[in-house]
Amino acid sequence: MNTSTQMSFLTTPSARVMIRELPTTEQPRERLRRYGEATLSSAELLAIVLGLTDLGQAETLLARYEGLDGLVRAPLAELAGRYRGIGPGKAHQLKAAFELGRRAIVALPHERLRIKSPADAAGLLLADMGALEQEELRTIIVDSKNQVLKIHTVYKGSLNTAVLRIAEVFREAIRLNAAGLIVAHNHPSGDVSPSPEDVHVTRQLVEAGKLLSIDVLDHLVLGGHTFLSLKERGLGF
Repeated sequence: MNTSTQMSFLTTPSARVMIRELPTTEQPRERLRRYGEATLSSAELLAIVLGLTDLGQAETLLARYEGLDGLVRAPLAELAGRYRGIGPGKAHQLKAAFELGRRAIVALPHERLRIKSPADAAGLLLADMGALEQEELRTIIVDSKNQVLKIHTVYKGSLNTAVLRIAEVFREAIRLNAAGLIVAHNHPSGDVSPSPEDVHVTRQLVEAGKLLSIDVLDHLVLGGHTFLSLKERGLGF
């Protein structure tokens, strides 16, 4: 593939949105300063990180990889050599930013957090687990006030009762003398629709929790940018 072909993708984004032509109050850096980073779109944040002058480039890049989860997994060499406006330096910046974000999620002071809803629980896991290429099962272990004691990785691989040992799911919660736990696993496909096996495992976990006096508060299925609560759907509970 020649250089002109390699560099073509971001040279003709579907809609050019030159940041300097936006009203000052609508430019990403000013919006971040005024309203905080949480109010910015992913494209706006990407434009800031990469120093892009065309917001359309960031939007096209996200579309090319079908969202942030795909972009997180994009090979460094591909990012560095394929797209105009993103050379080796900016590709390294992007990869470093993603890794810092992942580490920040892992390093959060979980013991200070209280789970009040499925969205709270998903928020602790989605940035990391939503981008995984293989299934993992983790538990959020909580005390009697639903304050997080620990996030524990139980298993890596397909959620299958023939392989998964129910006792392993509760082992760390028992060690911590926990009052409850939230089970979560990811679907690498991004489709969070629960399988019959997911529902069956949930039912087993709930029954085991009753015997151990450890409440299974929910079972979340994570994928990409979204999640599903089996408890809210009444599946397995």
